[in-house]
Amino acid sequence: MIVRNLADAEKSNRRIVSPEGSWESTRLLLKDDNMGFSFHITTIYKDADFQLHYKNHLESVYCMSGRGEVEDLATGEKHPITPGTVYILDKHDKHMLRAFEEMKMACVFNPPITGAEVHNSEGAYELEDTPLATL
Repeated sequence: MIVRNLADAEKSNRRIVSPEGSWESTRLLLKDDNMGFSFHITTIYKDADFQLHYKNHLESVYCMSGRGEVEDLATGEKHPITPGTVYILDKHDKHMLRAFEEMKMACVFNPPITGAEVHNSEGAYELEDTPLATL
């Protein structure tokens, strides 16, 4: 059994802040936990507006608080994000994420990430990065 506390994890190297300062993510479950997926609580800061394209991962995102939108860049369709909304990037969808307020999101990645990932120039995570335990 794995038991972790978000407040404790936020005070550890499990909390990653993006280099550009638009989000932070506390990685509660990682590849080394051998569950086949990773689970994060991510905060998207107010007025963040960035392009993402997870070429190597599928992601499911559930909004717990805040307000924003996700735009499908293939179709131009915009979807509002409010508490209770889930969006699933089931086709490695290239998208824009905008936060009109600070948003708190629960995120699941498959395959799981190792822990230290930040977005590359294309808005993706690499398949393998530095395991969090070695940082």
